[in-house]
Amino acid sequence: QVKLVESGGGLVQAGGSLRLSCAASGTSISINAMGWYRQAPGKQRELVAGITRSGSTNYADSVKGRFTISRDNNVNTVYLQMNSLKPEDTAVYYCNKGNSAYSFVPGGLWGQGTQVTVSS
Repeated sequence: QVKLVESGGGLVQAGGSLRLSCAASGTSISINAMGWYRQAPGKQRELVAGITRSGSTNYADSVKGRFTISRDNNVNTVYLQMNSLKPEDTAVYYCNKGNSAYSFVPGGLWGQGTQVTVSS
């Protein structure tokens, strides 16, 4: 079964850190761009961070300097290290496998999401 499984979400106080993981099974992510997205209640899903096949990264302005995306193709996993968390980071976080190596346009494969809640 082809799927992406996110983990690592939870409840954290403002200023704290979390590390999200996205493990792929039934499919390889090594030649695809991968992205982390988030969706807060009443808001559209937005790209938080993306990483290309070659490891180049892109971040939303709201998370630059606080979040770091990385990938380990050996274990078919993408990570999102989130530091200095703010209440406005509260959302469901999803990972996505892009359809190409260098574009951050989302592909059709999404994980189920992991809830991140930041208390003030």
